[in-house]
Amino acid sequence: MLHLTVLGSGSAGNCAVVESDECKLLIDGGLSARQITTRLETVGMRMDGIDGILLTHEHIDHVGGLDVLCKKFDVPIFCNALTAEALRRSGEACRKNFHLFQTGGEFSVKDITVQTFPIPHDAVDPVGFVLHHGNASLGFCTDLGFATKLVFERLRSVQTLVIETNHDEKMLQADTRRPWPVKQRIMSRHGHLSNAAAAEVLVQLLNNNLRCAVLGHLSRDCNRPDLALETVRTRLADAGADVEVFCASQTDVSARFAVA
Repeated sequence: MLHLTVLGSGSAGNCAVVESDECKLLIDGGLSARQITTRLETVGMRMDGIDGILLTHEHIDHVGGLDVLCKKFDVPIFCNALTAEALRRSGEACRKNFHLFQTGGEFSVKDITVQTFPIPHDAVDPVGFVLHHGNASLGFCTDLGFATKLVFERLRSVQTLVIETNHDEKMLQADTRRPWPVKQRIMSRHGHLSNAAAAEVLVQLLNNNLRCAVLGHLSRDCNRPDLALETVRTRLADAGADVEVFCASQTDVSARFAVA
C-alpha cells in the first residue's frame, strides 16, 4: 500500500509526500524549507527520514524550498537533465544531490518504482509521475496544458490521481490583474488545466482503476476549492462515476490518502 499526503498545493507552492513500508518521497519542494519541515512534523515525519525528492519541473512554486533543504539535509533530488541544468543556473546548493533520470524512463527508490512521462507545460522538460508499490498505483500530474495520448496511457493504471484544477475559465477571463497575454499562456496547450478540462480527463480515465482524485494547484485569484469540487463532482456524476474527489489546500495539510 502507498499513502499520499499533500503538504500544500497552489500558486504559492507545491509539495506532497508519498510513503510505503520502506520509503518516503517528496514530490516537488515548492514550499519554504521551514514550511516543509514543519508540515512533515505535523504528520509524524522528519525531513531527515525522506529518501528523495521527485521534481516535476523547475518553476519556483515547485522548487522554491530546495536550496535551503539541500544546505540542511543530504537528500537525493530526482529530476531529468534539463531540469537539473535549469536549477544549477539558479543556485549551486543542490548540485551534489542530483540523481538524473531520462524522461519516459523509470527507476526505483527502495520499494517504490517511479515511472516518468512528459507533459505539455512551459518548462524545460516537465514530467508527470506514476508511483507503483505492489498493486498500488498513484498518479501525479499537475501543471499541464492538456492531456496527451501518452498521459492517458500512463495514467490508465492509477487508483488515485493528483490532478491540476488550476482555474475556472470565467474567473480567469474576468480577472483584471492579469494581462491578456498571461491569460492566453495559462489557457494554452502548454499552460494549465481548468476545472472543466481536468474533469474531462478524469471522465476519460473511468472504467479503469481510478477510485480517488485529489485536485491541486488551484490559482489563488482565479479559482475556489468549492468551485473546483463542484465542477469535477458534477461532471463525474453525470458520467455515472464512483470516484471520490477531494481538494488539496495551499495552507493546510491534507488527509492521508491510502492507495491500494
